Amino acid sequence: MKFPLSLHWSMTRYLVKMRRKGVERFPLVLMLEPTHRCNLQCTGCGRIREYRETLHMELSLSQCLESVRECPAPVVTITGGEPLLYEEIDSLVREILRVGRHIYLCTNGLLLESSLDRFRPSSRLTLNVHLDGPPEVHDQLIGTPGIFERALNGIRAAKAKGFRVTTNTTIYRETRPETLDRLFHELTQVGVDGLLVAPAYHYEAVDDGIFLTKEEIIQKFRQMEPVLKRHKILSTPLYLDFLMGRRALRCTPWGNPTRNPKGWKSPCYLITDGHYPTFQQLMEATPWERFVTGDDPRCRNCMMHCGFEPTVVRELSGSLKDLWRMILWNLQ
Repeated sequence: MKFPLSLHWSMTRYLVKMRRKGVERFPLVLMLEPTHRCNLQCTGCGRIREYRETLHMELSLSQCLESVRECPAPVVTITGGEPLLYEEIDSLVREILRVGRHIYLCTNGLLLESSLDRFRPSSRLTLNVHLDGPPEVHDQLIGTPGIFERALNGIRAAKAKGFRVTTNTTIYRETRPETLDRLFHELTQVGVDGLLVAPAYHYEAVDDGIFLTKEEIIQKFRQMEPVLKRHKILSTPLYLDFLMGRRALRCTPWGNPTRNPKGWKSPCYLITDGHYPTFQQLMEATPWERFVTGDDPRCRNCMMHCGFEPTVVRELSGSLKDLWRMILWNLQ
């Protein structure tokens, strides 16, 4: 299976509950950023640039757990920054698991091997390592040699200890099918449990030479299609259809709400118009329709999974054909 059975059960119960209550807008994944500190400065990352004046700020453990209580999403993605720099990361993971949520802990992998003793393997804990290409590509994007190998050693060590490990790869303008295939082959050889892919989002604070327009994204992913078919891709087939221009999807900007040291980020994981003190205020005060329709110019070239994978989930009940396709895909 692509995802643990426990995750499917939790998500299904949650969706049924929300629909029975008649809730129109509800989150699927909480993006929790306890810190924006990082031990790298990746070329395509907008976080350390956007929050450069507040990198010293962190959420307390109690603030993190209160955010989990506020937001009912069954999945919590702990990200940043580099979350393994957060001093109470082990306590945070333990407490989130204790209340029955599922966790994706996103890391650049540099501290992974040395941090493994702080956690215990669980079907509800996935370590997600960001790798944007084989060694020469990944290290060039980061600007530091040897980073890929350290992350790969962390993955090997995590798999040896019984952890579930996935990877996330951002597709840029210069990403080539042959280099992506080589990366995925090596990751499969070390036993990763699945591979996520998504096009880069064009952060205003980052040089735009590495990013793709929407038309280029469609062309790029069609070019990548043979590679994606050869590997265990966790991005859903309906989302990949969208990336290849074969399906229209509207954004679900509230699907992955973000909580960071400045508050609840509005309107979405990628765009910042402000921060609210509570999750309820975020949901009530954000002008969602402007971003659902893509009328905001900052949405023009966005096809990111954080906005469109929730749409796939929300719309599944409307098509038996799509539902059956998703079931078969997950069983592969």
